[in-house]
Amino acid sequence: MARYLDPKNDLTFKRIFGENPDLLISFLNALMPLAPGQLIESVEYLSPEQVPDNPAKKNSIVDVRCKDSFGRQFIVEMQMCWNDSFSNRLVFNAAKAYVRQLNIGEDYDLLQPVYGLGITNDVFDHKTPEFYHHYQTINRKNTDEVIKGLEFVLVELPKFKPERWVERKMAVLWLRFLKEVTEKARSISEALTSDENIGKAVDLCEVGAYTPEELELYEKYWDIVSTEKAMISSSLKKGRAEGLAEGEVIGLQKGREKGKAEGRAEGEAIGLQKGREEGKAEAMREMVLNARRGGHSVAQIQTITGLRKEEIEEILRQ
Repeated sequence: MARYLDPKNDLTFKRIFGENPDLLISFLNALMPLAPGQLIESVEYLSPEQVPDNPAKKNSIVDVRCKDSFGRQFIVEMQMCWNDSFSNRLVFNAAKAYVRQLNIGEDYDLLQPVYGLGITNDVFDHKTPEFYHHYQTINRKNTDEVIKGLEFVLVELPKFKPERWVERKMAVLWLRFLKEVTEKARSISEALTSDENIGKAVDLCEVGAYTPEELELYEKYWDIVSTEKAMISSSLKKGRAEGLAEGEVIGLQKGREKGKAEGRAEGEAIGLQKGREEGKAEAMREMVLNARRGGHSVAQIQTITGLRKEEIEEILRQ
């Protein structure tokens, strides 16, 4: 009986969509808002690392970045835990890719659209049952007027239900693939395996397709995710306590009840941010050290973690 790895894991996601252009094309055509005559026919992989013009600034790493035959760029990112910086990072990376299309003195007419696709295994919009969010720059009074250049799609996997999207068969199959293929799965629906591309993606999730070293990195990624979730939970509790204390002080000036509410909100935000930063830093440090113990070079660790060479060397010196 086959055993599977979760395709949402950083290692498997990049293996499936970052090394197989046919699967990436099918995935993007299914999920992106492209007109029938504008579907992607071929892609060229671009470096997932976008180096800043100013060396003092931090490099940005994306999961998958490519360009199609029209010159359009597509940036794809998978995120297990939602945080506000995820959408900001998606916009930042897309805007950076858009700007860097032109050299000094070239005509703006040469610019081609850049699309950002973010898949999150978490819920960020609690106001609506919609799981598919398409963003454009539009005229708020006349939404038919669109400024072209950047478009974004965010998908909330936990809210996805196949019956809500019957008109988009391939999109449904790909999202089912991301949700249903897990480490607990012992059999995969024939509806998935009968499609050539998704069947191939399922095969790429089989445990036997990975080396022991890769499986160790796979587990380390889950350690980082677990650490982040624990930090978020701990930070929320701490934030509520801090918020209550601060709210009581503010309440003396603005009224006790109003002050508590504001204090809680501010405390949660502060505590959550501190917890995330501390948790990510410690988890990333551990990942670097384990990768080094496993015999990986600094360059390989850069690819795995997205850290700069100087950051990795600093961790190894400690």
